[in-house]
Amino acid sequence: MMVRPLRLEFPGALYHVTCRGNRREHIFRDRIDRLAWLEETERVCGRFHFLIHAFCQMTNHFHMLIETPEGNLGQGMRQLNSAYSQYYNRRHDLVGHVMQGRYQAILVQKESYLRELARYIVLNPVRAGVVDAPGDWEWSSYLFMLGEKPAPSWLMSDWLLACFGQDQVAAQGAYQRFVMAGIDEESPLKKVCFRCILGDDAFIAQHRISPGELISGEIARVQRRALAMSLNEYALKFARREVAMAEAYRSMAFSMSQIATHFGVSVKTVSRAVAAFESNGHAKAMPDG
Repeated sequence: MMVRPLRLEFPGALYHVTCRGNRREHIFRDRIDRLAWLEETERVCGRFHFLIHAFCQMTNHFHMLIETPEGNLGQGMRQLNSAYSQYYNRRHDLVGHVMQGRYQAILVQKESYLRELARYIVLNPVRAGVVDAPGDWEWSSYLFMLGEKPAPSWLMSDWLLACFGQDQVAAQGAYQRFVMAGIDEESPLKKVCFRCILGDDAFIAQHRISPGELISGEIARVQRRALAMSLNEYALKFARREVAMAEAYRSMAFSMSQIATHFGVSVKTVSRAVAAFESNGHAKAMPDG
């Protein structure tokens, strides 16, 4: 029986979002860039009504914990990345892609994982060895949460602090202790299922799409990409290149052109591999090991 796909965008959804620089290059060169990104984030949150529970700017990527009351993550993230990329290229006299493809989004069960992910996000500079303590890094939500800097209107500091108590000062202290206790904890992202959802079995089942339910083409494409392996993984898993290319194409996550570019062959070669694979009854699709 075919497993029903997941509904990835809906009102009230919470996501851990990551976006990286193209070729792992810097997307923030200095303080001016970081402030420009924060300003654009404010505009996007105002327009699309995003609620940000945590964020962290690194050097070549950023993390955000985003709640979408209107179920419009894709629209808002496209606007944020497009506007910031235009600014970045204009300021630094560059052309081409600033970001590495689209953003990565993981649907999150709010009640179970919001606190853990908020902690994971602000601890990124510590885990990366950039600073010794989260309070030493200016470009995350951590100092805003502690009240050491006035929080922007789009940061939902009150909601997260309420998880630690009703008295603000006591809650801030509890939050600080919670974050520091997580430095040596395992990443909650290791519990992600299908590369796109973090939650218990009931949460995953709740967001299965029922038979016959219509979803937009974009959500379907996002779902296919989220569930598929990367092209590198296909190449490693299948010894024969023809089988790797055919399996990648059958995942519906990649076009023949993308596969051809990755494997260094023509589109016609990919097409022949897929045709041969399908006419052979998939008998050769045996992974290594």
